[in-house]
Amino acid sequence: MRKLGGFELHTVTDGMFRLDGGAMHGVVPKILWEKHAPADERNRIELALGCLLVKTPKGKWALIDTGLSDKYEKDPKFMKIYAVDRRRTLLDALQERGLAPADIAIVVNTHLHFDHCGGNTRWEGDSRPVPTFPKAQYFIQKAEWEDAHHPHERNAASYLPENFACLEGSGRLELVDGEFEIEPGFKVLRSGGHTRGHQVVLIEGDGLSALFLGDLIPTKAHLPLPWIMGYDLYPVDTLEAKRDLLNQAKAKGWLLLFQHDPRQREGFLRDVEGRELLVPPEPPKS
Repeated sequence: MRKLGGFELHTVTDGMFRLDGGAMHGVVPKILWEKHAPADERNRIELALGCLLVKTPKGKWALIDTGLSDKYEKDPKFMKIYAVDRRRTLLDALQERGLAPADIAIVVNTHLHFDHCGGNTRWEGDSRPVPTFPKAQYFIQKAEWEDAHHPHERNAASYLPENFACLEGSGRLELVDGEFEIEPGFKVLRSGGHTRGHQVVLIEGDGLSALFLGDLIPTKAHLPLPWIMGYDLYPVDTLEAKRDLLNQAKAKGWLLLFQHDPRQREGFLRDVEGRELLVPPEPPKS
């Protein structure tokens, strides 16, 4: 757990999975990216199904992204393709902190790809999805919601309706357009890039700030501006959003939170002996 003013930040995961290393690194040659992310025999690299659990100064519990969930564990093809390993899950992390799904008041989805919003819902019976967090408001960019409901051939495999469609009409869906403050010091910023409606989350308290990057910068290896995923639908928008946010992060001392990095989930950008490096923060208090 890390304190940020009146906020508590808990870095948690819904397990691990694997994606193609070439797709994850776009135009960057394998000879460069494999130094950071060794690939398996199928050219896949290990990634965290990262989420962030936040307690706000008002005492509300919030989740930023919800992982994959157990909805696909009966689909051996899916589990094999993505090498899913959920021996430790998001719900385990909540339980370890004395929390149940009904204790979550806020869910923010950076976007609606299955590895970021799968835990939004659970099966009731064998085939009826219902909200996992029955008392939560779900905050999603309007553009993301529109694209998830009208996918094209390029993105249809990532938008699985069972993970979000039931939120419509539930009274629990909050569609926002651009920058939106959920609570004082807790806001979303639409970045675009990875998807048209991708958003990042900025948390600020007592002069300290943390930026949850989602798939804009999924791992620390993606910090250099040209290191952009092949999955990104709008790579030039990714480039410009990275340039802007990283300049602010460096100038203002923001803590960067990486969603998919399997080893280092946070760090500060610092100039060290003429080089720009990611410096780990002090270990969080338990």
